[in-house]
Amino acid sequence: MKKFNYKSYLAEFFGTFMLTFFGCATACTVGTNVEGGYFMTALAFGAVLTVLCFIIGPVSGCHVNPAVTLAMFINKKITAVDAGLYAISQFIGGIAGGALLSVFFKPNKGLGANGAADDGIVVSLLIEVILTAFFVLAVLGATSDKKNSAVAPVAVGVSLTLVHIVGIHFTGTSVNPARSLGPAVFSQAGHIADVWIFIVAPLIGAAIAAFLWKLFKTTKD
Repeated sequence: MKKFNYKSYLAEFFGTFMLTFFGCATACTVGTNVEGGYFMTALAFGAVLTVLCFIIGPVSGCHVNPAVTLAMFINKKITAVDAGLYAISQFIGGIAGGALLSVFFKPNKGLGANGAADDGIVVSLLIEVILTAFFVLAVLGATSDKKNSAVAPVAVGVSLTLVHIVGIHFTGTSVNPARSLGPAVFSQAGHIADVWIFIVAPLIGAAIAAFLWKLFKTTKD
């Protein structure tokens, strides 16, 4: 019987908690409506993920995102049981991060929660699918070869920064259902009504990325 890998689940909880708190806290502090705050928020998400890769990467792989976990499962990098427990740990971590945000910031300000784009639900879904697919492909590519282990965290962090630079204008950028659910639970600005978008779209994007990666690997082989 496979040993219960509690350290990995704890690492995923911790990582998602920290990603949610630091990324969204930056958005709450500097805002995303002015040019400086826009890029500072994008950089914060990328920077904290890079650091987390070094901290918990050796423990759990540093998914900290149900979309990444889904892609890893599709590509048989993780078992179904571990994938489910990773996702549960990530969602709990995101909610814990949202709870801590509500202590430091006014819930009626949104807590860095994601919202539907002004252009509507279809645009919101489409941008999140595209951004998640790109981000997850970057993760799969960076972690596919152990020889890349020294630079993989940087590549992953840069890719998250890039998708935030593109996506903040539209939805605030999710590409991570757990990061989106946490602040939405505690926000008093009505973001919980849109949170389904940021659960469904990233999972679709991750599945697309997983199958594209299989295609790319087959072509390369």
